[in-house]
Amino acid sequence: MESIHPDLIWIKSSYSGPNGDDCVEVVMNLPGLIAVRDSKDPAGPMLTFSPTAWNNFLAGIRSGEI
Repeated sequence: MESIHPDLIWIKSSYSGPNGDDCVEVVMNLPGLIAVRDSKDPAGPMLTFSPTAWNNFLAGIRSGEI
């Protein structure tokens, strides 16, 4: 995906492990979209969320619902 979208700025989650395992990266510089990928597979699939869906997803994680 990096070569398709070279302007994306991926940010590693602060909850990612120090050894580089179980890392999630998020890009927030897409207009109207939040993208998420596994940092171990940067050319692999990415999930995209609307800002509202992303906030609902995070709220579900924080509340333990997800």
